[in-house]
Amino acid sequence: MKRLISFLAAALSLAAPSCGELFDTPAAVTGIEIRFADDWSAPARASASLPDTNDFILTVRNAAGDLVFEGSYGSAPSTLTVAPGTYTVSAQSMRFSEPRFDAPCYGDTQVAVVLKGQTARVQLSCAQINSGMRLKVGTTFREAYPDGQLHLRCNEGRLPYAYGESRTAYFLPGTVSLLLSQGGSEQLLLTRTLEARQVLVLGLGASTREGVSGIEIQVDTARRWLSEEVRIGGGADEKESAYGVGEVAAHAGESGVWVYGYIVGGDLTSTKCSFVPPFSSRTNLVLAAKSSVTDRSACISVQLAKGDIRDALNLVDHPENLGRQLYLKGDIVAAYYGLPGLQALSDFEWK
Repeated sequence: MKRLISFLAAALSLAAPSCGELFDTPAAVTGIEIRFADDWSAPARASASLPDTNDFILTVRNAAGDLVFEGSYGSAPSTLTVAPGTYTVSAQSMRFSEPRFDAPCYGDTQVAVVLKGQTARVQLSCAQINSGMRLKVGTTFREAYPDGQLHLRCNEGRLPYAYGESRTAYFLPGTVSLLLSQGGSEQLLLTRTLEARQVLVLGLGASTREGVSGIEIQVDTARRWLSEEVRIGGGADEKESAYGVGEVAAHAGESGVWVYGYIVGGDLTSTKCSFVPPFSSRTNLVLAAKSSVTDRSACISVQLAKGDIRDALNLVDHPENLGRQLYLKGDIVAAYYGLPGLQALSDFEWK
């Protein structure tokens, strides 16, 4: 029976409400009742073949981490007798620990507290728990790097990705990097952070002077599919391909690139900055993705060296610049006053 992943894993009827609605049962045994719900169905836009719930790998561990039960859901007893205590109940459609092709993994984990002489059940809805990436290698990229070899790398390992590969690679949620090997050297092309249920479709093309990179996000009821076009080779040396504030940290070390954002403050130190006038320092700014940001950790730092750019942008002489959006061209550094930042500015333009 193929169904959307949803299962019942037991918990005490007085367990935390976030685990789901709890039901009193007449049984006087101390235990955990496990069963699948009968009222769930696959969403209309589900694009993956859903696994048989009877084949789910079910595990139950006590508070010390000791294994109480492990096996398929189909082989599990209707009520698992346990001693009073706290238990972690998990179910997964497969064992998944390193990157693999065509391996969407479904499941969930909940904690149940069981008291003496009580048995209860809780309904738990599950979803895809890993993330994925699919590459679409364009003609311009193939022509620019005819002998190249692409790899996708995460903390758990790496996968070679041939130019003609059409499968989706799956990873544990986290950071995934795209690498290009050619002529005995390896180059980091980009890094993306993916959450559970996100599948990024990434189009690759060589850098050209025509067109503008675009981002399109399409939400699926089963999985969140992202589509993004990326130009490789030219970096953000043109305003049309400028990095947003959220991308700056991943591109530390790049020189002469464009970044865009809103001026939200200044008077930056290693621990704080000011978001409201009057300002006292002409030597720095902070940029954010929105003009309303007042959280230092959501900003990037900008060094204003002595010269025309400082004279035009600093908030001491120009408090009216606060909240304005602009492009800045310079060198990205991993940290300036403790934040990812931009130094050695060579140009700017109001947006």
